[in-house]
This record gives sequence, C-alpha cells and structure tokens, in this order.
Amino acid sequence: MCGIAGVYSTTPLNPSLFERGEQVLNSMQHRGPNHKAYFKDSHTILCHTRLAIIDINESANQPFSDSSGRYLMVFNGEIFNFRELRNSLTDIGITFSTQSDTEVLLNLYISEGSNCLSKLNGFFSFCIYDTQHNSLFAATDRYGIKPFYYTFQNNHFIFSSELKALQIFNPQNEIDKLSLRTYLHLNYIPQPHSIYENVFKLEPGKYLCIENSTLIKNTYYSLKKQNKKPSPTPYNEAKQKIKELLEDAVKIRLVSDVPLGCFLSGGIDSSIITALAAKNTSKLKTFSVEFKQQPFFNETEYALAVSKMHQTEHTVISIDNNKVSEAFQKVLENLSEPFADSSAIAVYALCHEVKKNVTVALSGDGADELFAGYLKHQAEYRIQNLHLVEKFSTLLLPFLKLLPKSRNNSFANKIRQATKFAQSINLTTQDRYWQWAGNNYPVEKLLSPCYFTPEQEDAFVKDRKNYYLQHLNHAGVNKILLADQQIVLPGDMLTKVDRMSMANSLEVRTPFLDYRLVDFVNSLPSHYKLNKHQQKIILTEAFKEILPSSVYLRSKKGFEIPLHFWLTHILKEKVQNEWLNTKEIEKENIFNVLEIKKIKQKLFSYNPENTPAIAWAIIVFRYWYNKNYSNA
Repeated sequence: MCGIAGVYSTTPLNPSLFERGEQVLNSMQHRGPNHKAYFKDSHTILCHTRLAIIDINESANQPFSDSSGRYLMVFNGEIFNFRELRNSLTDIGITFSTQSDTEVLLNLYISEGSNCLSKLNGFFSFCIYDTQHNSLFAATDRYGIKPFYYTFQNNHFIFSSELKALQIFNPQNEIDKLSLRTYLHLNYIPQPHSIYENVFKLEPGKYLCIENSTLIKNTYYSLKKQNKKPSPTPYNEAKQKIKELLEDAVKIRLVSDVPLGCFLSGGIDSSIITALAAKNTSKLKTFSVEFKQQPFFNETEYALAVSKMHQTEHTVISIDNNKVSEAFQKVLENLSEPFADSSAIAVYALCHEVKKNVTVALSGDGADELFAGYLKHQAEYRIQNLHLVEKFSTLLLPFLKLLPKSRNNSFANKIRQATKFAQSINLTTQDRYWQWAGNNYPVEKLLSPCYFTPEQEDAFVKDRKNYYLQHLNHAGVNKILLADQQIVLPGDMLTKVDRMSMANSLEVRTPFLDYRLVDFVNSLPSHYKLNKHQQKIILTEAFKEILPSSVYLRSKKGFEIPLHFWLTHILKEKVQNEWLNTKEIEKENIFNVLEIKKIKQKLFSYNPENTPAIAWAIIVFRYWYNKNYSNA
C-alpha cells in the first residue's frame, strides 16, 4: 500500500521537472511513511512512497527493477495470490530475490504482458516503464479500489495516486465545470472525470500503454460483461458457494507481516468479516465508532455483541463533541479533490485511532452493492412490484411535504424517506436512480448563471448524466446493483476509504470485492438478494449461525453521522462566519449567493430537509478551491 506518481515523455523532459520529485514524494508521505524514493532518466520520473506490509525488508523498496534493469515499476496495492503466482513463475525458471508481491507482479508482467491482469487477485494501481522500448504500461484493479489519476498533454503523460501530487508536476489545470456540477449532485466525481479539465481517473478494469507518443486504453475486465443472465444455480447451492468463496477471500487477506485487525460497525457486513477473520486469528483486534452524545446514530451495542461472541479485543472509538472540530479540519485538509460524503469524517476518526494499534484492517465494503443492502434497493423493488399501498403513497405526497424532514431522528427520517419514495414512483428508472443517488436538491440553482450557463447545464445532462446512466435503460434490481458497482462503489465508497485510511497510513482490505465472489453473486437472480421485506437475504442466511441474533434480525441502518447537529451547534460559528460566508462567496462568483442564503436559513431551521448534505458539499468545495486558487 503506497503512493505512486510519475512523468513520462517520448522526448527528453524539461530539467525543471526533476527538481519537483522530492516535493511530490513529500506530498504523498502519508500514503507511505516507511520509505520514499524516485527514479529518473532523460524521459521518465517514477516516484514511490512505501507503506511496508508484505516483505518489509529494504530489498522490496520501490521503484523496483527486474534483474536485467530493463523494467522499472511503481506499485500501489496488494496481490493476495502472489505466492501461487510466484510458484508458477518459478516453475518456468524465473528466480526471485525478495519475498514480495511487487517482484511477482513485475515478473508476471514481463512474462505475460497485459494478460497478467486477469490472473491477479487483489487491489492495485501500478505503472511499468520499459527502458529499452521507451514505453509505459499502467493498470488499475477490477473495482477501482486503488486510485490512478492521469493527464496526457503536450506529449507528457503524468500520473499519481492523488491529485495534489499530479498538480506539482502539472500545476496549470482549470476546473472542469461539468465535473463541479456532477459533484454538487452526487457529492463526488465518478471516473473517468476529475475536478480538472484534461485530468482523468483510469477506470476500474482498465489498462493503458504509451508508445511512440500514442496512448491506447483497453479493458481487461468488465462488470457489464460479467453481469450476464442470472444463473440457474439452486438457492442452497448458491448459499454454500458464497460461504466458501467469502471464507477464502477473508483467509487470503489475513496474510501480513505487520499487525492486522477489523473494522466492526455492528452491521451485517463487517460482522461477517470479523467472524470469519476470528476463525483464523487469535485475539483479533476489532474497532468501532461511537457517537456518545448522539444515541440515534450509535450502534455500539451490536458491535460489542459480535466481539463478545467471537472473543475479539474490541476498541470503541468515541467521537464526542470536543473532537468534532479537529475531525472536520483533518478531513478537509486531506482532500485533494472535492469529496463530500460526510461519513468520511467518522471514517477518518476511526482510521486515525485504528492506526495506533494495527497497520492493516479488513472492512465490509462492497457488500451493499453486491447483495442489495441499501434502502434504495428495496424501494426500487417495491416500485417495480407496485401494490395498492405503494400506489396510495403518491396521494399522500402533498401532506408529506408539509411535515419536517431530516436525518436527525427516527420519525423525521421516516418522513424524509416516504416523501422521496412518493416523489420517485412515476419517474423513469434512470431519473429515479439519479435522484436517489444525489442530494435531492435543485442543484441547477446553486451555481451562478455567469459561471455555469444554461448551455453548460444542457451539456451536463446530455453528456455526463447520460454517460453515467447508460446501463440503466432497462428496469431490474440487478441493473441497479450493476450501476452502483460502476458508479457509487468506486466513486464514493472506495474513494472515501482510500483517502481517509491512507491519510493515516493504514491499509484497508475488502474481502467482499474478491473478484471470484463478485462474479458469482452478480450471476444470481435478484430475488436471492432481496424481497419486499428483507435485504441481503442469501448473505444473511449463509452466515447467520456465526452472528448474534440481534445483528442479523436488525433493520438496515446506513453508516451516517450527526452532520446537522454538528454543523448547527458545534461548528455553528465557523459555518456562519467562515465556511458559508456569503460576502466571500459573492467575491468568488461561482455560487448563486441568494441560493446559498436560502440553504443557510433552512439549515438552521426546524425542518432542514437535505440542506446539511448540500451545505457540506459547498463547504468542502470552497475549502478546496481557496486552498488551490487563493493565489491565482
């Protein structure tokens, strides 16, 4: 687990770029505190910061070269089946000088080229430079667990794990206004776009190569192609297969030369991972977050029940009101691209404390997108199978609109959900998905008309929105899950975990995203996963004997934080006088000041609705903007 960056050109590089290598390394120190180094020749710079996990000896440091010195690689991630791959390479006469997965990956590429990618079980982004042919090869894992930003301008290919490193090599990028518009709706910017014009994210399951000044991008893995017609696998057989696949996925992710533990929120997903890890690890360390002064958001009792059942060494990390300001500030400082999923605040606090005890943690990420774990999945099922009760809800809409809606308590949250459901019944599948995926706020009113014109709004709808929703032309829950796996999972969930964990030099592994399990679960019919009353059916039934009944019988509750309370109480002065200061916002001439004033007024009212989320999105963007453009 590391930070990677570099510059490549088929023509000699400007000497000024070589002077920036050390600055780039320092900018990524949090991603790899154990070692930093860079390689350079007349055409190429390769930078690497290392978080040592497998073979922590110096001989495995990067940039890493093969025995001939022809190939050099910088690699971020882990290959969990590297020992098996190493044995197959040894059988054909290849010798190794380290015990690392890095050396295995490089030699596998030398032996098989891009075909090596389909053999890798792990998460990664890497770049390989062929000094003999003066060519470059780069790739990302199947699901976008590890980031890879890049730009190809003026015959220069520049890449990095984080935008701020790329900006050091290439500081003259303009804001992509269509990406800003997307961000304000979704809270994040899905691949392949970034906040900057001409800077992109290499999509999951892709590789690229550059030779003779030409960049060619290809696909080696496609969720759409894997998501074929549902398999006729009998239910009980499928349930057993899921057990076997997930057990092995956890087992191979326990290999580590440094201390390892598990995130344990008390939900189904992290509880299953913890239970399986505890079977193979004595005195497993587990960690959860507690909102002591906000009981509606607190799930500690469920995590403690799992810990007691499997005899783990559990630590509860309390986020009290005194720590909130610090957590918010740390999150803002560690975002090199606008990203406003507010649960990142809790994830940062969790990772910060977990790192004091372990260097690797297993998480339950990916299960919701695989097994239909979100409330929107059940809502979609109900709309596609409408009964009288659901149809009647549209008649209640005028009444529902009058009631207070927020995420702060159970009643107001139920009203919020019911209103959202009723508003969505008569929409197309695409429009409904887009509404549920976003802030549910009229974002088109947020940007100043002189900054974002009506023509640009049309371009956003035609180009960006339609691009993201192109796979949703047919109804069906499995289609919704596929969209989540392509958009929400890499753009939001995995980005959040990567940024917040690496800000604390912590590696997070995701057993649910073992490609063998993903491919199998995606082949199953949707009724194995959910019905009108239950979500994650097959997952829960496969593992309920190793979970406390209080955990597998509980209703779904998302990982949320008391954002509204924190913004309007603990951080009230900062929000009013600094973060949403309308005089400063007017000077920037990006946002519609009248709309910002409405948001502030509603945020501090008894009926905040969705304003906490959109307020936080604006706050994050403004902090990022002022940090990067204040001297422009």
